[in-house]
Amino acid sequence: MSVSTTYRLQICGQHLILHPFRAVYWEEQNSLLIADLHLGKAAHFRRTGIAVPAAVGDANLDKLISLLLDYQPDRVLFLGDLFHSEYNNQWIAFCELLDQFSGIHFELVRGNHDVLDESFYERAGLEVHAEVLEIGPFLLTHHPLTELSKEELYNLAGHIHPAVSLRGGGRQRLRLPCFFFGKHQGLLPAFGEFTGLASQSVGPDDRVFAIAEDAILAIKE
Repeated sequence: MSVSTTYRLQICGQHLILHPFRAVYWEEQNSLLIADLHLGKAAHFRRTGIAVPAAVGDANLDKLISLLLDYQPDRVLFLGDLFHSEYNNQWIAFCELLDQFSGIHFELVRGNHDVLDESFYERAGLEVHAEVLEIGPFLLTHHPLTELSKEELYNLAGHIHPAVSLRGGGRQRLRLPCFFFGKHQGLLPAFGEFTGLASQSVGPDDRVFAIAEDAILAIKE
């Protein structure tokens, strides 16, 4: 198992940099791929009486700003569940970020939590795609595709919040978010801090890269 601050991966002739902030930088397109940001989720739970620190939402935006400054992408592609639920103040903060980086084109492939009225996205200048966005050799979606209509294309998706379990001595077990790449499909980890995890079974053709704080662990290359 190798450990690095980022990991450069090649899929379908394209180069993807896996970042410990749970994002992917696509070199050939100068684009960032981000899944399951779930902005506003902390505020949503606080409204229902569950004590969730407001700093959770701020941390997600801070990570996004850091990535934008580091990579200076032409495009940011959100693979669904950008905003968790109904409108709250976190949306205002996000729109201010979009204004700050007005030279970047922000796009959303709609997910099941993206239920805001279309007018919110239009006013924010956010381009919305219904379910599937095809760019180069990739089909970008929120929900992983169960059937690929074009076998030569590779599906990159979110929604699952993939994780991998690591076992140590004395029955120790650690579950970490991960990038999970199969033969025809890759799953991005949830970018949002306040999200769950779903452990994945690793097959012989799978490549798995766990995220441990500020490092990428190449579990299976």
